[in-house]
Amino acid sequence: MKIVFTLSALFITIIMQSQTHRFIYQLQYKMDSTETGHEKLNMILDIGPREVKFYGQDLAIRDSLNKKFGMNASYTDMTGQVVKRKINSFDNENYINIKNGYYSFKTTDKINWNISDETKKTEGYTLQKATTRFGGRNWTAWFCKDIPFSEGPFKFRGLPGLIFELSDTKKNFIYNLVKIRKLPDTFSTEDFLESNFGNKAIPINEKQKHKLIMEFYNDPFAFERNNFSKSNNDLKININGKEIRNVDELNTQTKSMQEVIRKYNNPIEIDKAMHYPQ
Repeated sequence: MKIVFTLSALFITIIMQSQTHRFIYQLQYKMDSTETGHEKLNMILDIGPREVKFYGQDLAIRDSLNKKFGMNASYTDMTGQVVKRKINSFDNENYINIKNGYYSFKTTDKINWNISDETKKTEGYTLQKATTRFGGRNWTAWFCKDIPFSEGPFKFRGLPGLIFELSDTKKNFIYNLVKIRKLPDTFSTEDFLESNFGNKAIPINEKQKHKLIMEFYNDPFAFERNNFSKSNNDLKININGKEIRNVDELNTQTKSMQEVIRKYNNPIEIDKAMHYPQ
C-alpha cells in the first residue's frame, strides 16, 4: 500500500515545535479471534510538541463535521485504543466508553524490544525488524530509522524510528502506515478525546473500570428495565430494530446481548480481557 509521504518536508518541519505530525495507519482487526476476516478502519497517531495521541479517524471526522455544520452529533469509538501520553513516556491515559459514560484511567506500559538485523524495503524506505511481547501477545514491528520519532500505533513506542508496520503473530491486529501529514498547529482533540462530544472523561482506576464493565454485562438494558418497572405495561421499547413489549422479552434480549459481548471479547491487550460468566 502506497504511503503518501514527503521525507524532505517532514525533516524541514520537525524543528517547528508548534506543529502536529500526523501518521495515519490502516488497522485490520478481529472482534472475534475465531473469525477469518478482518474489520478495517483508519487510526490516527498525532505527535505534538508535548503529547502523543492515538485515536480512531472517525472521531476526528465527526468532530470536524459538527464544527462545520453546527451539529451536536456524537460518535463512540469501540476499538479500545484511544490513548494519549507525554512525549518520550510510557505512561498512558486511556479513554473508554462504558454504558452511557465516558472514562479515563492511567497505565504504565513499558515495552522491551528485541531489535533484529533483518531489514526490508517498502516504498523506497528501509525498514528494520523488531519483536516484543506485550498485552499477552507476541508482536513484530518494522520501523524506519530515517523518521526520527520513537513512536507507533497505540502504546507501541521506544524504537529508534517510527513504526511503519505492526502485527501480532496470530494476525488479530495488523497496522500499516498509509499516510503522513503535517498540520500547522497543535491539533486540538478536547471535544472528542479528552471529552466525548460533551461528556468529559471521568477519571477511574482499574478496579472501578472492571466493576462498571461487569455491571453493563449483567444488565446491558438497565435503563430500559427501569422504564418498564415504572410503566403500566403499555410501554414499547425498540432495541436494535426489535420491539420489546414486556420484561420477559427484555430478558431474552439481555441474554442475546451477553452472548454478543462474550463472542466479541478480543481486546488488543488480551491479558486484560474480561472473564464473563456464561
